[in-house]
Amino acid sequence: MIGATSRPIVIADRGASSEAPENTIAAFELALDQGADGLELQVHLSLDDQPVVIRDFTLERTTDGAGLVRARRLKELKRLDAGGWRGERFRGQRLQTLGEVLERFRDRTRFWIELPAGSERYRGIEERVVSLVEIYDVLDRCLVQSSDRTTLDELRGLNRDLTLAARVVRAEPPDGVEGPGLVQALCAAAHGLTGPSVAAIRAAGFECYAWTVDEPALASRLVGWGIDGIISGQPGPIRAAIGHPDSS
Repeated sequence: MIGATSRPIVIADRGASSEAPENTIAAFELALDQGADGLELQVHLSLDDQPVVIRDFTLERTTDGAGLVRARRLKELKRLDAGGWRGERFRGQRLQTLGEVLERFRDRTRFWIELPAGSERYRGIEERVVSLVEIYDVLDRCLVQSSDRTTLDELRGLNRDLTLAARVVRAEPPDGVEGPGLVQALCAAAHGLTGPSVAAIRAAGFECYAWTVDEPALASRLVGWGIDGIISGQPGPIRAAIGHPDSS
C-alpha cells in the first residue's frame, strides 16, 4: 500500500494551489519544495485524445481560454496561459500533459491521479492513463481515483496491480466497493469524516485519505483519528501542523 508510513502523508492538491496556479509546474515544484509527499492532479482528454492535467471540464477558470478542454487539440491548449490569473509572476505557465508531469517528477514524488470522468465522456481515457503509468514506471508510486464504479472497473481490468481509490463524499464505501479487491483506498471529503468513520474504513481494509484540508486544526484532528493521508493545497503549513520532523 503506497500510504504506509509512520505519519500521515501530505498530498498536494493540484500542487501548492493555495499559493500558485493549480496544476502547473510552478504549483508542483512549490509543493515539493514545501515537502509534499505526493501530487494530486486531474486529467481530461483533448480533442485529439491527449491526457491533459486540468481540474475543470472547461478552460475559463484557470486559463485565458474558453470552452471545453475536449473541444481543443493539444497544440491549441498548449498556447493558453495557465498562470496569469494568479499574478504576473506566473504568466506563461502552460497546461501540461500527464506524460510531461510523470516524466518530470517520476523520480521525486508520488502521484494521486483523479479521473473526473471515464469512458462515457472520454472514450479510452482509462487505457491512456494506465499506459502512461506503465510507460513511466510509476506503478508503485501512483494511485488513481474516481467516483465512478464503471471507471474503476475498467482501470482494474487494465492492470491488476494498480492502486485504486474510490472518491467519496460520504464517509463510507459506496455501493459495489464493500471491501478491498476493486479498490484499496477511499478518498473522502474531510467534512464528512469522524473518528469512528475513519476507524470503520480502516477496519474494512481500506486506506483512508481526506480532501481538501487547508485548516491546521482539522489536519491535527484527522491525525488523531488515524488517517493515512491528507490532501491539501498548502502542504507546507499542514506538514508543520501535524508534526513532520523535517517541516520548518
